Amino acid sequence: MSAQSPVLTARFWRNRRSAAIAGIVFGVLLLASLTMTRIALSEGNLQSFEADAQRRTLIRLSLHLVPFAGIAFLWFIGVIRDQLGSVEDRLFSTVFLGSGLLFLAMLFVGAVTTTSMMEMLAEGNVNPDVYAFGRSSTQTLISVYAMRMAAVFTLSVSTVGLRTAAVPRWVAVLGYLVALVLLLAAGEHRWTQLLFPAWVLLVSVVILVTRPPIRAGNTG
Repeated sequence: MSAQSPVLTARFWRNRRSAAIAGIVFGVLLLASLTMTRIALSEGNLQSFEADAQRRTLIRLSLHLVPFAGIAFLWFIGVIRDQLGSVEDRLFSTVFLGSGLLFLAMLFVGAVTTTSMMEMLAEGNVNPDVYAFGRSSTQTLISVYAMRMAAVFTLSVSTVGLRTAAVPRWVAVLGYLVALVLLLAAGEHRWTQLLFPAWVLLVSVVILVTRPPIRAGNTG
């Protein structure tokens, strides 16, 4: 029997629809949350933010979406990892799981910090130095660290998808481009952060509407 790279076939993906739906929910919710946050923070000294209740309400609404996006993302990770099964590459599986969980943890920490800042603003008389520190640390956590972990997650998923033929080649190649942009530009150009949930959404839709190839000798 000749050695060959493992191929992810249809029998490994009985629950791939679950992963697709979870990924779609995550992508839509996080896209909505990040977009609302970016719009609300587009203008911004402390005084104008304190005076504008609508912008604070928009951020609160975006924060309410984050836990549900996180639950969907965790489900997405779990189903994908379960379905990889015996064709799982331990190296990329570790990177895939670790980067995904780190991204999720940092996303939640950033949401908690932002929620605390919103409570401070609602009460009034905010110390400008405290506000500046909270905003700067939250932006750094999300824009620099969380998005770098998102880039690593995208790289690992693209590589596994390419090796196992779980997704079309163009989707994996696009994932490499998205990861490169997140690694290099997410900290300075914050709208590029939308690329990550958009890519997960794309991958999920592709998984939902296509079937993995079934090849001779791999149907078990």
